[in-house]
Formats: sequence, C-alpha cells, structure tokens
Amino acid sequence: MLTGSKTTFKVRQMVPDIKERMLSHSGVNARGRDMFGLRCLPGECVLQMAVLVRKKLTAKEGGGWLSGTLFCTHFRVAFVPQDSPKPDDNADPVLLGDHDVALASIEKVVAVGPSRTKLVTASSSLKFTPEELVLYCRDLRVLCFLFDRLTPDTQAVEITYTIAKTYQPLKPGTVLSFQNAALGSVEMKQLLSNRRRDAQMNWFDSLSDWEQELERTGACSWRVSSVNDRFEMSTSLPKFNVVPQKVLDTELKKTFAHFNEGRIPRWCWRHPRGSDLLRMASFQNNIYHEKDDIRNLELILFGGQSLCVVVELGEEMPSPTDIQLAHTRLRALCLGDISTSVSVPDDKWLSTLESTHWLDYTRCCLRKAAEVACLLRGGHLTVVLQEAEDRDMTCVVSSLVQVMCDPHCRTRVGFQGLVQKEWVMAGHRFLSRINYHRDSDKEEAPVFLLFLDCVWQLWVQYPSRFQLTGDFLLALHDSFHLPLFSSFLANCHRERCKRSQNLSQSYTPVNGWRDVVPRGSFPDPSDPPLPPVWDWALQYSSQRRERFTQPVSMPALPQPLFNGNLNTNPEAHRLSDSAPGSVFLLSRGSFSCSANLLPWRSGGGSGVYRKSHRRGGSSSENLPGLERLLKAWALTELPQGHTTTIAGLQVPLDPYEPLLPLLLGPCLGVWRDCYLRGALHAQAFSHPISSSTQHPVEQLAWEVQQLREKLALASSPTNTVPAKTQEPRRTDSNLNQNTNNSTFLFPACRPPGPVVSRTTPPILNLQPRVPPASPAPLSRPGPRDSSKHTFLFGHPSSSEARPDQRYFPTPNNNAKLPKSNGPSLGS
Repeated sequence: MLTGSKTTFKVRQMVPDIKERMLSHSGVNARGRDMFGLRCLPGECVLQMAVLVRKKLTAKEGGGWLSGTLFCTHFRVAFVPQDSPKPDDNADPVLLGDHDVALASIEKVVAVGPSRTKLVTASSSLKFTPEELVLYCRDLRVLCFLFDRLTPDTQAVEITYTIAKTYQPLKPGTVLSFQNAALGSVEMKQLLSNRRRDAQMNWFDSLSDWEQELERTGACSWRVSSVNDRFEMSTSLPKFNVVPQKVLDTELKKTFAHFNEGRIPRWCWRHPRGSDLLRMASFQNNIYHEKDDIRNLELILFGGQSLCVVVELGEEMPSPTDIQLAHTRLRALCLGDISTSVSVPDDKWLSTLESTHWLDYTRCCLRKAAEVACLLRGGHLTVVLQEAEDRDMTCVVSSLVQVMCDPHCRTRVGFQGLVQKEWVMAGHRFLSRINYHRDSDKEEAPVFLLFLDCVWQLWVQYPSRFQLTGDFLLALHDSFHLPLFSSFLANCHRERCKRSQNLSQSYTPVNGWRDVVPRGSFPDPSDPPLPPVWDWALQYSSQRRERFTQPVSMPALPQPLFNGNLNTNPEAHRLSDSAPGSVFLLSRGSFSCSANLLPWRSGGGSGVYRKSHRRGGSSSENLPGLERLLKAWALTELPQGHTTTIAGLQVPLDPYEPLLPLLLGPCLGVWRDCYLRGALHAQAFSHPISSSTQHPVEQLAWEVQQLREKLALASSPTNTVPAKTQEPRRTDSNLNQNTNNSTFLFPACRPPGPVVSRTTPPILNLQPRVPPASPAPLSRPGPRDSSKHTFLFGHPSSSEARPDQRYFPTPNNNAKLPKSNGPSLGS
C-alpha cells in the first residue's frame, strides 16, 4: 500500500512491476492459460486485477457475498471465486463465466466511497479510494464488487479506471474492435471454423430444411420456391420461400412488384385442422393489376382455401417507436437515473410501471396472437398477417401463434428453429433495431425483447407445457445485447450470406503473382467469423446449460392425415352463405368487410376482372355465415383415441389446443428475473449507505422470511391439515376464462396435459422495490382497455365458469412458502 492520503491516487500511480508481470503472462499464446485461476481465451490480455474482492450475489444466486479475485481484460470483466475448481485446459473455451460480464455489455461504471458515489468515465479523476464498484449493464444486470480492507488501494483505483477506460461505449467503430478482442486470435478463428452446428434444430437455410418443415406440419399443397436464390426479387426475403404448388416460378416473379420491398405472401405454418398462416407486406400503391397477375395473387393469398382473413397489424399493434420508448422507461424504472441518483418511491412504483406501457404492449401482442390462434383453430381458411414492411410485428404475432398452438415450438430445439425461421431468415432488422453501431437512433427498438417477454408470460401461466425454461429465455435475452453473434448482426439473410462469402474468399497465386482484386471486394482479414447465438456451449458452462430445459411429458400427437387435417368430415359444417373467394378483415376482435383490402377488388385494378368476380366480392351478408362457420368448426368433436385422465374421467385431449393467456392486470407480471435482478443494487447505490449497514429492503425481507418460517412450522404435517389444502392450487388448464365474465373465444376449455412439477430456486431474500404488503394495488384491473375483451365469439355462462386452478411448484427444504396466489411481479 502506498503511503499518503487516499485522495491523491491517480492512474499513473500503478505499480509498474505488477502491470508488466500481468501483461507478460497474458502475452503467452497458449490455449489453456491459467492466471491466478482465470482461464483466458486465446489472445486475451489481462490488463488489471484486484485481490480480496467480494461480489454481491443476487437473490437467485442465494444472496450474500462471494470472495475472489477481480480481473479486467480487453474483452470482459471476470470474477474468479477463491474456491472455484481449477480450469480444464483441454476443454473448449467459454466466452463468459458465471460471474463475468463483457465490456460491450457495460453501460455505466460507478465508484462508491465512504459517503459519496461517482460516475467514472475515461476522463474522470477519483478523489477517493472506492470501497465498492458497481457496473450497470445493458441487459439490466447490476454487478456490485466490494473491496476488502486488505485490498491494496492502488488495485482498487487502477481496476476502476481500467474498466472505465476499456469498456466499449456504443459508437461507430467499436463493435469490430470488441469482436476482434474476443474472437480475433488465430486459435479462436480456427476453433470457430471447426465448430459444428446443432444438427437437431432446423436452420431454414436450405431447400431440404423447408421441405422438412412442410412434411412435419402436413402442408402438402405448398412447395418451396428458389426464385429468390440470388436476392433479385427481394433483397430482404430469404433464398427459399413457401408458395402454393399451383403457382409457377415464372408467374411468381410477376407478383413481387405488387408488395413493399417485394415481400410477397409467404407460408409460415399449417394448423392440423387445415388452416394456413401467412405473412406479407402491404400492397404497392399505383400498381396496375393485370388479369394474370390478379389470378396469381389470389392463388397465393387463398392457398387452395375458400376463405381468407387478413389481419392488419398496423392499427392495433405498437410501433417500433412506442416499443423503444416503453423499454427506455422500464429501464429507468428498474435501474433508476444513474447520473442524478434519483429513483422512484416505493409507493409510486406500480403506477410508474403502468405508465411505461410495456405491459400494455405485451398484453396487446398476446391478445392479437390469441385471436389469430383461435381463428386458425376453426380450420379451412388462410390467415394472412399484414404489416407495412412485414419485418417487425408480423414476426412477433406469427411466432406467438406457433408457440401457443404447436407443442414442438415449446421445446428448446423447436423454439430455436422458430426464431430462426420467423426472425433471422424472415428479415427482421436485428442490426438496426439493436443499433450496435449507433447508426440511427430513430430505428432502435427492442422488438425481439418484447417477444421474449410475451413468451415468458405464457411460460409462467403454462409451465408444464414448455420444455424450455426461464433460464433459457434469460440467456437469450442477455445474448441479444452481446455483439458477437451472426444471428443479430445483420438485417436480412442477404447480408449474412454476403459476409460469410467474403470471409471464405481468399487470394489465389497465379504464376507467382496474386490476382488483382478491386478495393473493397474483401473485408479486413482481421474480421473474425461470428458464431450463431445457438452455440450455447461457446457462451455458457455445462451447469448453466443444464437449466435450459426441464422434463416435460408431451402428449402423443395425432397421426397426420394426407391433407394435414384432423377433421375427417369438414364439408358437413360448411355453410351455404359463405361464398368462396371471400376476404375478410379481422380488426379489434371482430370481422368486417373492407373495400380496400384487395386493391383490384376496390376499383384499383382491371374493371373486367372486377365485373367477372362480383360473386366473390366482399359483402356484409357473409359475416354472420363466417362466424357461424368458425363456431361450428370450433365445436367439432376430436378424433377418438386421444384422451387424458382428469379426476378419474377420460377427457379428449388436443395437443394443438391453443394456450390462451389470461390478460387481466394481475395475470400479467413483470419478468422479475430479468428486469428486477439489479433493481435492489440500483436503489441501494442511488442512496449510498455503508456496506456494513443492512439495506431497509433487506431488513424487511428478513422479517418476512422469519414470519414465513414460523407459519410453515405452525402448519407442519404434525398438525391436522385438511386434505384439500395439500392439493396443488393450479393444474395447468387452458386458461380460457376470467373473473369478470368477459367474452372469450370458446365456451369450453380443453383439458391440459399432465402436470410436471418443478422446484423453485431458493427463496429471495432481496425483495424488489415494491412494498411487500400492498395487496390493494395488485388486485386492481389492468389498463383501461384490459377489462374489456373483444374476442370473437362464445359467451360462457356462470355455471361453466370455474375457479382458476393454478399450478404452484413445490418449495424446497430451504424455502418454505405459504400457498397463496402470486403477485403481479413475476419470479
């Protein structure tokens, strides 16, 4: 320890021999380097370290402090516990350990002194020795490190400055340097080039992958077209698109010009009852529709069906600007204002959460997906999701519909294939929406994070119907903020193919000379190959990956029929007043006939064609017939042989029954493991207190824990407990009901599959910044539009309504929870 006052330390006061010794160790090009217990990546350099450091564990990690050594490299901030096992030099390297954070994920560095806090930047000068170091991350994590009294003051100051100077703020040119720091070494490039993709998941980048999906869903009347193999028809669509078999490629080429960015109607998924889900962009204005073009357009829209329902997502769904503003407000609520150290009072936390509108947008996406899922359940029609550019909300709704209806999409492998199909290959603008390069803040919007939140809401309400877990969703959320994966570093399939082709090209010597290559034809040779986000073994340890899935007993799927329909006699329910070739608009939960749905039918196309197809035009007389038709198909009995036992009775079971979510205010919760995992740290350091003093929220949480233990002891098995209280409070039912007698899609609920219990992590001893005892605000209804449901049809009577039977995991031995309904805050 240097002598003198603690207020005089500067960056230049670092002991030279320590830094030289660390840099000399980091310069060794060995694959399995071990420096003070830290296994460095090939090419990774250790810049600074601090010994005798304690890390604040989150509530999910068990709480308390963990002693170890803190490192700062030119890629990450790594913390190595003192009792951690010695790393295996023969194992493949892992980018981030369980206690590490990438420099690109850090947003703010805060130093905490005896009586003050300071936001540390590259140009800052500390006038005190930090006792604690707090790292605010872009993925809403807050990492807190406490320096021991025996930690040298120089190490505490120097590692604070080093992190502040080396973490990568989002600005042009820094993403590539960060990628080179992590993956740019020769050994890492060789390792990435030799890694194999997951053979179990469908990547949807080849013709056979799409044909495999068509075979899985039973869509035999569709085919895979490679007319866009050179991206000449549409630069944002993938090479392969699924279109009806009756449409030839020569005719298909003429339809691209009728849609924005050439994003024609494309097949996404087929329901076993015979309905098809499509998505497309809006029609181009001022385009003359010839007779042949109109015939091809309607063949694509109807896909062999007689009815077509267009779901316009531009009016009801939030815009990317709305999503970005809501997410910014949510971050400010959970983490507080770092620069001004201002946080929201506890008594206004729930009202402030409501004002962010994040849960409103989550509810809106789930409601629209539930309407589309139930519409597909009716069978024998095409549902077309339409958006102006078909690159944002169509991704959200189409993915949620398949998660609700298809059990395969609720497995880890199936969900990864779903994201690959509906987001990566479909042309979602990941690079613009994440805005890694800070090219344009106007296009930034975390649309994919909103989708993950919606999936989490479904997982909470139906935990036994998902093989993937909340840890998997959380890992995907955190990887979204790390600019290292090819899945998120492009706006379309064309950009990914262009980069991969450029990386694979090389110069070829001819007669001792190299060919002359134009400038800019090849990227910098230092550009590393980027792995896909699904290479979890490269990101997380095996212990972390084991928590990505849970054992789920999936019901036996019905045998696929030739036409992909479960209904063996669908013609019996067809109504005479539903004219073939009819097109309807589904908006705000009800059908309507809009004249401008198809431009050629509203007078924008050929007059001869409009006259000859007057019978198929939109008419208000078809609306009652459509609703009765869908209701009749909804009440169709299921095939024999697919049953489950509930309360000793054999009940028909449909594995494709949509998982309809409850959308009332208390039923949608905050993703606590994601948004609130750093809220307590943020609150504590917005109002600095001594490290030895227990935070008031921690004190309150400890008192609540004591009361729970006493209550659990009083209700132990030695006492007389009614048998009814020992039954689970929830049996993952199809939650197609609520407590306000709202109108739902179907009058009856399908029984669920078998319940698979899962154990919860240890009880949280760190509560969020919500008052623990405030039942009144939690029982309020949601926003003003949540209590009024605008579903399609079916009015359950009071006799059919039954109390909400919820599933609650069995608490472990260390965490005894009383049986009570969960609050609006997620776990």
